[in-house]
Amino acid sequence: VQLQASGGGLVQAGGSLRLSCAASGRTFSNYGLGWFRQAPGKEREFVAASTWGGGSTYYADSVKGRFTISRDNAKNTGYLQMNSLKTEDTGVYYCAATLRSDWTSPTAYNYWGQGTLVTVSS
Repeated sequence: VQLQASGGGLVQAGGSLRLSCAASGRTFSNYGLGWFRQAPGKEREFVAASTWGGGSTYYADSVKGRFTISRDNAKNTGYLQMNSLKTEDTGVYYCAATLRSDWTSPTAYNYWGQGTLVTVSS
């Protein structure tokens, strides 16, 4: 499956952004969807994940209550709604797809989008 993330940009702290992840090539609904981010000089970290049908979702503690992952399998698209953004949310955000169920590990994901940059200013 090929993935393309979009929707990043520059936003002030407290603002919102919605990232999209467009999938093509294979049946999107067969895959779990994850969002990860990487800040400059830091390792890639888990942000959020959704099971194949979207019935279960998982979040990093740092984004719980502020970010919401969702997916529209009919449109082959996943989303990450980010509210109450903080400067520490700055980084390149990647969407990824997996057939496995260890949702928080980057190594579980076989397919990655190219990343979209989110910059949160103070």
